[in-house]
Parts: sequence; structure tokens; C-alpha cells
Amino acid sequence: MSSPADPNADPWDKETKHKFQNKARSEYFDPCQEAAARSIRCLNRNGGDRKMCTDYFEAYRACKKEWTNRRRDDRKKEGGLFS
Repeated sequence: MSSPADPNADPWDKETKHKFQNKARSEYFDPCQEAAARSIRCLNRNGGDRKMCTDYFEAYRACKKEWTNRRRDDRKKEGGLFS
């Protein structure tokens, strides 16, 4: 099993934030999509054995958690609707 690519990479960097803020309202944007794709590829490669892919799942969860926390903090700073 190969290791996930840099689990400490910031999913909410300036470029990602710019893409998210400028997308169409109906367009879905997930900066953690690459981590999700790696976990799916791992499942396919290992015949659906989730135990073989736990590192990938943890990297995706960490990315998603970091992204949602950063978005929440940014909304608070900007005086968002539900701050």
C-alpha cells in the first residue's frame, strides 16, 4: 500500500479559497476531492478491503475537518450569516 500524498497539505489555501468563492452557486466544489479519489482507488485496488485503506480514509477525514474549520473561521471573521 502506498502512502497518501501529504496529509498535512492545507485544503483551504488562497487558490482554493478563490476557486470556492468564485464558483457558481449550483456548482459543487470540494478541495478534498483528490484525497477522496485516492481512497476510492485504494478500495478498487484492494478488492473493497477497507482495512487496507484506513490511511487514505483518515487523510480524507483530516482534510475535510480542516477545510470545514477554516471555512467556519473565515465566515466568523467576515461576519457571516450564522456566525
